[in-house]
Amino acid sequence: MALLARVVNGRPGLVIEVEGAVVTVLAFDIAGDRITRIWAVCNPEKLRAWTPG
Repeated sequence: MALLARVVNGRPGLVIEVEGAVVTVLAFDIAGDRITRIWAVCNPEKLRAWTPG
């Protein structure tokens, strides 16, 4: 498993890969020094844009 720091829709985020395939994309809303909301995408159809091909 790999955790990759990325910008996701203009927000700080993480991309999680397992065996080279993207399985989850997370984006964070930040206020001050706190995370106020976490957006997660796990739907394979929506993750196609993150998969090189």
